[in-house]
This record gives sequence, structure tokens and C-alpha cells, in this order.
Amino acid sequence: MSPADQGAKPDARPDARPDAEWLAARFEDHRGHLRAVAYRMLGSLAEAEDTVQDAWLRVARADASSVENLGGWLTTIVARLALDRLRSRTSRREDPMGVHVPDPVVAALDDRHAEAAAAADPARQAELADAVGLALLVVLETLSPAERLAFVLHDTFGLPFDEIAPIVERSPVATRQLASRARRRLQGSAAAAAGHRPVPARRQRELLDAFLAAARGDDFEALLRILDPGVVVRADTGPGLGPLGRSREIRGATAVARQAMAFRNLAPGARLVRVNGALGFVVLSGGRPYAVLGFTYRDGAIAEIDILADPERLASLDLPSR
Repeated sequence: MSPADQGAKPDARPDARPDAEWLAARFEDHRGHLRAVAYRMLGSLAEAEDTVQDAWLRVARADASSVENLGGWLTTIVARLALDRLRSRTSRREDPMGVHVPDPVVAALDDRHAEAAAAADPARQAELADAVGLALLVVLETLSPAERLAFVLHDTFGLPFDEIAPIVERSPVATRQLASRARRRLQGSAAAAAGHRPVPARRQRELLDAFLAAARGDDFEALLRILDPGVVVRADTGPGLGPLGRSREIRGATAVARQAMAFRNLAPGARLVRVNGALGFVVLSGGRPYAVLGFTYRDGAIAEIDILADPERLASLDLPSR
């Protein structure tokens, strides 16, 4: 079974030409996978949903009678649409995007669930976090549209290069080179922390508890003890001011720890959630989401913190309100 078909119901057609009802049902079977492809390509939940809907409009008008691998065909359609969006986004952008945190996927998590997560297999927890981690999505933003597509479809979803090549209008060899260049760009990032020990959920919880305690107490030394020396903080506040001032990137444990005052302002409203598979926070103010903090963990420490505090974008996300 191909990666595009994993988790979906069988695609066998009842006759030579599928009817609209059958095709719609099969599309729904694949919707979760298609949304995942679009999200990894675009880093935007709204754009991913729009891309999948655009794909359905195309599928509904197409003749699928000769399609042998429905999952692969649908994935190709979504990938082409996502690539078009990426190229359009790049051509419209006159100035550098600056600090941009992709849309986080946030799941509510109470103490009971945290304990269950802590007891789970650490390697599996790391695999789930890295698969759609914010840190990886941030690095993917630095790739060209074609590089991003080649890497996502091959390295994440396992599509062969001869199936990816027609989408990017290159030979399979050239497409392989695109993915290879993307891999080199990813090397050394926390998102691609191959060779590092995975951080189990229990240790993630300990780090977050220590982070909040140190931030509340403005304890510089305590923060240094839980931060990776090369820690990176990205704060995306949109066009206005946010919890760390304007959008910016901060590098190094000392510089990040100096922001303890800003983190202290966030601490009282912090609620534990799962952000793209790893433990993080939604910060509430007046019962409304004020910021989302996604964490990347490496070798038992906090390696990256991605903060989304853009009110307009937060309002569009499905976030816990208490």
C-alpha cells in the first residue's frame, strides 16, 4: 500500500466509471491525508483547507475511470495546487517575510492525558512531534517551492521521485537533487535532530514546569539550566506589538534567558496543550487566546520556542478557551 493510501478505505471501484457519490465518499476517506500534505506544504491551516476544497472541485469535474491509484492521484492534485500557492506567495512577496511562525496545530491536554502521554514510547512521541513539528515547518519556509514539494512528498510521505517529477516539471534525477538540497538545508536544525536522544513527554512536562517557575520568579540561572545553549526563540506578533515586542528572533541561551520578564508576563495565563505533537502552551488573557508557544526539545533541554501572538491569526485557529 502506498503512503497516500495509508489509513484510507479500499479504493476499488464498483464499476468501470465511478459515480459522484462513490467518488465523494472516497475523497472523504482521503481528506485527512490530503490536508496533511497541504499543511506541510503551506504551513497554514486555512490555506491547507482551501487547497483540499479546491482539489475536490477539480476531482468532481474529472473523469476518474482510468485512475488505478486513487490516493496517489488525489495527492498529486493537492500537491500541484499547493505548489501553485507557494509560487504565487513567493512572487507576491516584495520584501523578506521576516519572522514567521506557521499555524500551530493545537490539541487540548489535561493532566490525565499528560500522564498517559508520559507513559508512551518516547521514540514514538518524538516521531509524532517531528513529523509536523513547528521547527521543521519554519525551516521549510526557507526552501524554494520546488525543493519543499520534493522533500515533503518524498521524505515525509514516501512518494517515489518518478511520481513527483511531473509535478515540478523536472526529471526524476533533478527532482532527487531538489530533495537532496532541501535535506542539506535542514541539517543542523533542531527540526532534523537526527542522532539526538528523543525527549519523552514526561521530561517535556518537567521542562515546561521548570520554565514557568523560572519565568515567574525571573530566575535567570534556572532558565539557563533548562535551555539548550543554541536555543532559538521566534516571536511572530503580526504587524503590531506582542508579548516580546515586535516580531523578532532571539538566539542563544543567555539572550533568551534575559527575556524572563516577557515570559513572566505570559506565565499566569499559560495552559498546557499539545502543539504539533509536543507539549507547549496556549496563553489566555481575559479568557481569550493571547499567544501559542510551541517547543522543540533536544537532548533533554528546550532547543526552540516558536511564539504565535498575531491576534488576527490566533482568532482563526481552533484553540482552547479555558
